[in-house]
Amino acid sequence: MSHEVMSTEEVKTNPEEGTRTLVVEREFAHPPQKLWRALTESPLLAQWMMKNDFAPVVGQKFQFRADPMPTWNGVVDCEVLIVEPLHSLSYNWGVGGSESGLNWVVLWTLTPTDGGTHVRMEQSGFRPDQNAAYTGANYGWQKFFGSLEQVLGEVSL
Repeated sequence: MSHEVMSTEEVKTNPEEGTRTLVVEREFAHPPQKLWRALTESPLLAQWMMKNDFAPVVGQKFQFRADPMPTWNGVVDCEVLIVEPLHSLSYNWGVGGSESGLNWVVLWTLTPTDGGTHVRMEQSGFRPDQNAAYTGANYGWQKFFGSLEQVLGEVSL
């Protein structure tokens, strides 16, 4: 069960470029090992986020796959950037192909707490003309975090 400490904030990533970062934070009453499994084991990741062929290896290219929608084919192209077990995980996140300009970076940070684990997710690189993408990402991550809570309750160490 997560504590009701959840926040979403907007951070200016690079004021010169005018990009924004979506930040979602929540404290979960589960140890970092359990959260790390949910973030890095493909079958568990599929239960709370999307189908995928993820492997926690720097340089590994993978895809998240959701049901296609009228304005999106349901594919997120990614590449693992950082893997620091039980602490941080990062990958790029692109939709619509490299020419679409819809490319961001996702960074997960896990911090042990007395009651479990503080999780911080940052999706960075939203340009000023990407308000719809930013709003959609905010909605999506809120939904994913809720599903993550359910999966954590079912996962054993």
